[in-house]
Amino acid sequence: MNDRRRTVLVTGASGFVGRHVVPELAQNDWLVRRAVRTLPLDANDVAIGSLSPATDWRAALEGVDAVVHLAARVHQQSDEQAIELYRNVNIEGTLHLARSAVAAGVRDFVFVSTILVHGRSNYGRPPFREDDVLTPRGLYGNSKAAAEVGLKEIAPGSGMRVTVIRPPLIYGAGAKGNFALLKRAVLNRMPLPLAYVKNRRAFLSAENLASFILHRLSQPGSDFDVFLVADREQVSTREFVERLARAAETSPRLFWLPPPLLKMSLTVGGRKEAYDSLFASLELDLSKIASTGWQQPISLDEGLRRALSRIDI
Repeated sequence: MNDRRRTVLVTGASGFVGRHVVPELAQNDWLVRRAVRTLPLDANDVAIGSLSPATDWRAALEGVDAVVHLAARVHQQSDEQAIELYRNVNIEGTLHLARSAVAAGVRDFVFVSTILVHGRSNYGRPPFREDDVLTPRGLYGNSKAAAEVGLKEIAPGSGMRVTVIRPPLIYGAGAKGNFALLKRAVLNRMPLPLAYVKNRRAFLSAENLASFILHRLSQPGSDFDVFLVADREQVSTREFVERLARAAETSPRLFWLPPPLLKMSLTVGGRKEAYDSLFASLELDLSKIASTGWQQPISLDEGLRRALSRIDI
């Protein structure tokens, strides 16, 4: 009888999402090996330097059963640099890791993509589904879409199952980006122009994402599969902020501003994507993840409480 614990290599393990995924796997009988860019912090860490088409993954992948690939280039200020970085890291770096994993005999490869491969908003269309024709937005969304295409080509006949997860905004302790901005605004009681926002958006707790990754690694599946993963409740931006404020035991300061005026001001300021994130709808059809038998462990309200009550990890 083979009692060897299964080993999972997690890239991006020290990032926001990784700091939620690693303990979830470790507490459920996975031996977690963290791929880190600098000196290892413990015996299970392995230094890989930067993520690129030239990264040597052989030592990191030795004896590994599964890979959870979280590392990515997310924000880059210079467009000229961004094109090359997104290509080298998010596309070629990802595909090189996947090919290296196949060569090492890895059986499962989980790739965390982004909902931006579908676009920033439904714009009156039905909720996004996994089988929709992709309409990626921005350099980041396009780089993730290209990586998905490459992974779909690698998977068949490789002996390695590839799972692609497309999350919306991920919130939780230690989150950066838009959630950090909303959190700061609520805690500081800054006025927000959300009083009459009636959109509907999907959000995802980092704990729920970690739970789904664990669930997926424990379930059978096809060579290549894609899942839209989000919290069961999809709410307006206004309601999300109100419930965030409730979790913080405060009240939000919301005011009304004509959407055309706000859209124009953000567009002129080069922040049209911020308008889409605040006012547009982003609904997901979650029937596919429901069919896997996965049950999200925490609610939206509990996720927001944890995001505020825990020291940022």
